[in-house]
Amino acid sequence: MEPDLHELLRTLRVWDPALTTLPPFDPGAAPAAPLPLFARWLAEAAAAGQPEPHTMSLATTDAEGLPDARIVMLHGADERGWSFATHAHSRKGGQLAARPYAALVFYWPVLGRQVRVRGPVTAAPAEEAQADLHARSTGALAAALTGRQSGVLGSAEELARASDEAWRRARREPRTPAPSWTLYRLRPDEVEFFQGEAHRRHARLRYRRVDTGWARESLWP
Repeated sequence: MEPDLHELLRTLRVWDPALTTLPPFDPGAAPAAPLPLFARWLAEAAAAGQPEPHTMSLATTDAEGLPDARIVMLHGADERGWSFATHAHSRKGGQLAARPYAALVFYWPVLGRQVRVRGPVTAAPAEEAQADLHARSTGALAAALTGRQSGVLGSAEELARASDEAWRRARREPRTPAPSWTLYRLRPDEVEFFQGEAHRRHARLRYRRVDTGWARESLWP
């Protein structure tokens, strides 16, 4: 028997006290720039046992201006921006080529926290993309070498053959380049930090890039 979706939704909880701790957050004590706070929150999420805290939603728009979103992995964050990677010919790669602006969302329910980032996106030099790829696992290289990301797949057997060959090549030649593999950097115009609170008095702190650095402002929850 199929489950009743609405009945199921009514039984689910957000921030169950058995699983979630809601730490206090004082926006007035936050640093002048968002990156140090992001680094601290990411480390605290990892220490609290949040699975895959380095994964994030990446939202882009297509040629008609319609939104698209998926989960990707954060490859780094520094003064140049928040970085992630994909094939240039993938769906998101094509969308970023046409409309180089995106948004990221990190969600860490173990602490009732999320971080939202949005801004223009640029591609890093090809040598940086290859260096980033080759610093990762054999599996990451094999996946990149499998190629044709977002293309129509003819059969599971076709994928298995391509994947097996990619794994063999990745093990045999760990410095093999994947020419279409691209490292992207999102340079934020805005970064928002959200901290949940048990009485729903959630704290929201938004950083906006201005000529002199960053402006900070608290938002109503």
